[in-house]
Amino acid sequence: MQYLNPPGPDSFPAPTATVPLRLVVADDNPVIRAGLTALLSDREDTTVVAEAADGREAYEAALRHRPDVILLDVRMPGVDGISALPHLVRLAPVMMLTYSHETDTVQEALRLGAGGYLVHGEFTAEQLVRAVRDVREGRPHVTPGAAKALLTHFQASAPAHTEPQLSTLLGGIPPQKLSHMQSDVGQSFRSRFQLSAREAEIMDLIASGMTNQQIAAACFISEKTVKNHINRIFAKLQSTSRSQAAAKWLGVA
Repeated sequence: MQYLNPPGPDSFPAPTATVPLRLVVADDNPVIRAGLTALLSDREDTTVVAEAADGREAYEAALRHRPDVILLDVRMPGVDGISALPHLVRLAPVMMLTYSHETDTVQEALRLGAGGYLVHGEFTAEQLVRAVRDVREGRPHVTPGAAKALLTHFQASAPAHTEPQLSTLLGGIPPQKLSHMQSDVGQSFRSRFQLSAREAEIMDLIASGMTNQQIAAACFISEKTVKNHINRIFAKLQSTSRSQAAAKWLGVA
């Protein structure tokens, strides 16, 4: 009777290591950039190869590093995200990662070739990484805030003919269910800060880049009242600056 020798350690193929996706992060807020970079680089499956403060820097970084995906903010000084988008999509898939969820902005970004549209505060870290991988593979991703904006537009323009197209764009979510979707992730995350409804409204405006004067006009209150709200907000978020508070509020700090 013959006995087979047990296979040696060299007989088995070595496990294949996951090659991390190489990303460029473009956002004019340095705290948000740093938070996203730390979040995405502290993983085996993603790494940030460059940061950019506006669309021009994002284009230069993409030319230099040839990333797998570009994460792009909408509102940036100099060259904004929408202006840079047509140039960036020629170099790599682009996912909008922003606070802006106005209907016209979402529609224009997707029309210009963005592979996804994520609104800050509407996703977890794991959902962000999954969305990045899906966009890299050509599977679009949008969060509820952006999806609702699209739904509003499609329903107003041609609801009978665009429902299948919209469902495909939203990853198979039936459009009729979309109007009931809420950002449970964002709501549960933000609830831990225990902001009042008015404070949450003002914090949203701060994160969108508004000044105290603009916030006062939008909320029909005085600038002094805005400052009082901001002082209480900063105390609850344990922050000392607008950018730091915004980063915590958006979940990237």
